[in-house]
Amino acid sequence: MPVLAAEPTKEIPQATTLLVVDDHDLLRLGLLTLVQAHAHASGRHIPVLESRTLQEALDLYREHRERIGLVLLDLHLPDAHGLSGLTHFLKAFPEAPVVVLSGVNDPGLMRHALARGARAYLTKSGDLKDVIGYIRTLGLFGAPGEAPTGDSPAETPRQAATPPELRTVRGLDGRQLQLTERQAQVLDWVLAGQSNRDIAAHAHLSEGTVKNHVSALLLLFGVRSRAQLISGMK
Repeated sequence: MPVLAAEPTKEIPQATTLLVVDDHDLLRLGLLTLVQAHAHASGRHIPVLESRTLQEALDLYREHRERIGLVLLDLHLPDAHGLSGLTHFLKAFPEAPVVVLSGVNDPGLMRHALARGARAYLTKSGDLKDVIGYIRTLGLFGAPGEAPTGDSPAETPRQAATPPELRTVRGLDGRQLQLTERQAQVLDWVLAGQSNRDIAAHAHLSEGTVKNHVSALLLLFGVRSRAQLISGMK
């Protein structure tokens, strides 16, 4: 049971910003990449705020609560463990649209999270498909070709801008994936057998940035290593 929603038909407010609360940089990067790729495919831009701790998340929500349409909250943070973070967040902001993001597929924990006010319980699968699927049910990605909408006049110009060029590639499971131009370049170099150092030299990036791009690609394709990605793309 990867996903359990307390109120699957309850409509989230028309705010479009996401708040991702997780202390794993790779998870946040992968989720940000997936969200923007799916949003751009519909001509949209979804702002994403990031936090590594519960306190940072509370501060961000307090400042941007009118814009935030969904909070993805990990259960294990440096300053919160288990359901204590969820309880603390909803005590401070009872109406916040909080969804639990967990690496544990535990039906009992799911029930407790929903009973405490979580909108849904999503697991961190390898390709984060459950998270993206849930966001899609809220209508934040819109329909293909739908005109983008902003939640404030200040954001309208950015959201209405022409999205960056994307490349559509077939995933290892046959799904169509949307890659940014830079991701597509890095993928080509990875498939050609180039190391992170070589790619960094070609792209004029730091090795750390290349490593992040490669990690995001592994998440997108749902594999654990370069070898699996190369083998699956042959």
